[in-house]
Amino acid sequence: MTRCGQPAPFPPSALDPGRRSFIKTGLAAAGLAGLGAGLGAGAAIAAPRIEITPGAFKPIPIAITDLLGEPEIGRNISGVITADLRRSGLFAPIDPKAFVEQITNPDTPRFQDWRVINAQALLTGRVTRQADGRFQVVFRLWDVFAGQQLAAQQFVAQPDNWRRIAHIIADAIYEKMTGEKGYFDTRIVFVDESGQKERRIKRLAIMDQDGANVSYLSRGDGLVLTPRFSPTSQEITYMSYGQGDPKVFLLNIETGQREIVGNFPGMSFSPRFAPDGQRVIMSLQQGGNSNIFVMDLRSRATTRLTDTAAIDTAPCYSPDGRQICFESDRGGTSQIYVMNADGSGARRISFGNARYSTPVWSPKGDWIAFTRQGDGRFAIGVMRTDGSGERVLTEGYHNEGPTFAPNGRVLMFFRDPGGASGPSLYSVDVTGYNEQRVPTPSYASDPAWSPLRS
Repeated sequence: MTRCGQPAPFPPSALDPGRRSFIKTGLAAAGLAGLGAGLGAGAAIAAPRIEITPGAFKPIPIAITDLLGEPEIGRNISGVITADLRRSGLFAPIDPKAFVEQITNPDTPRFQDWRVINAQALLTGRVTRQADGRFQVVFRLWDVFAGQQLAAQQFVAQPDNWRRIAHIIADAIYEKMTGEKGYFDTRIVFVDESGQKERRIKRLAIMDQDGANVSYLSRGDGLVLTPRFSPTSQEITYMSYGQGDPKVFLLNIETGQREIVGNFPGMSFSPRFAPDGQRVIMSLQQGGNSNIFVMDLRSRATTRLTDTAAIDTAPCYSPDGRQICFESDRGGTSQIYVMNADGSGARRISFGNARYSTPVWSPKGDWIAFTRQGDGRFAIGVMRTDGSGERVLTEGYHNEGPTFAPNGRVLMFFRDPGGASGPSLYSVDVTGYNEQRVPTPSYASDPAWSPLRS
C-alpha cells in the first residue's frame, strides 16, 4: 500500500490471459484499502451529463493533464485521450498552457485552480513501471465544481498497449459524462485504394477508429468489396473478385485464417453477419434479378428469403435479429424496405423524391441509416425504423456506405469527389453535427465499424 491515498497495486491476476495484454478494474468496485478519503462518496456523485440537441449544443470544457510517473508514456496516453474526446465533438479539451495548477499529486487537485479556467471536468493519473516490465496506469476523473471524484480505474498492461489504454480511458470518460457507451476502443475495416484511377489496387485494411495502427489483410491481387464485422467475434466477411465467380470469405483478423463461405454462380452482393454471428445474409443474382438469402455458417445451409422479379440487395438485420432492412426496386425505383427475419411482411419505409440505398440498422435499434441520391447529389441520412423522422446528415457529390459506431451515436461513410482523386472516409454525428475526415494512408472506401473490443 502506498501513501497519500494512492491505490495499492493489483496483485498478479489469473484474469490476464495470453490473448489479452492488460487488466481493467474499477477502483471503487475493487474494495482496495488505501484509496483515500472521498472515493466512495465521489463514486456516488452523478456526473454532469451532456445533453445533445441539434443546433443547441456546446461542448463541455475538460482539462486533461499528462499522467505522472513515466513522462513519455503518460504524455502519449493523455494526448490520445485528448484527441478522442475532441474528435467526438462533445468535449472541448482546454489548452494546457491555460492550466493554473501543475499537477504533482493526481489524488488531491486544487479545484479552485481548475474552476478559474472554467474546467467542468478534470483528468489526472499516474503511470508506474512494474518489476516485470509492465505498466500500471491509474486515472481519476473529477467533477471540478462539485470537488468530487466521478470515476477511477487502473490497468496493468504491456508498454506497447498504451494507445489502447488511452482509448479505454476515453470511453470511460465519455460514458460517465454522456450516459452512453463510448466507441473509441474500436477498429475500422475498409478498402484501401492506391494507384492510378484506371488501375486502382484495392486491399482489405484495418485500423483503429482514429486512423492509427493500419495493417493490411489482403495483398491486392483481387478486387475486395463490402467488408463487415461479426458482432460476436473478431471475424469479418467480405466479397472478393479474383479468377472465376465472386466469392464470399470469412477472415479471422486475430489468426489470419481465411475460409470461403461459398462460391456462388453469377454475382453476390453485400454479405453481412446476423446478430448471433452464426449466419451471413447476402444478395445473390439469378438472371436479371437478385434476391436475399441467408446462410447458416455451421451447416452451410442456404435459405431464400425473397422471391421477386426485382433487385433486392443490401440486407441488414435489426439488433434483435427479428427484422431485416434492405434495398429493392420492386416499386420502380430503389427504395428501403423492412421485412420479418423469415422474409415475410415486406413493407416500404422510404418515400422521398429520390433513390435510397445501402440501409444499415443502428446498434441501438432506433435508426436506419441510408444513402440517398437525387438531383445529382448524394446524401447520408437516418430515418426511424418505420420511415418517419427522416434527416439528412451530410450531402456531397458522392457519399455512400454508412456504418454505425457501436453506440449508435456516430456514422462513418466514404466520399468520392470524382475526377482524378479518390474516396476518403468521414464521420458525422447522428444529429448532423461534427463532420470530420478520418485519416487513412491512401484513398479509402467501404468502411465498417467493429464492436467494442473485449
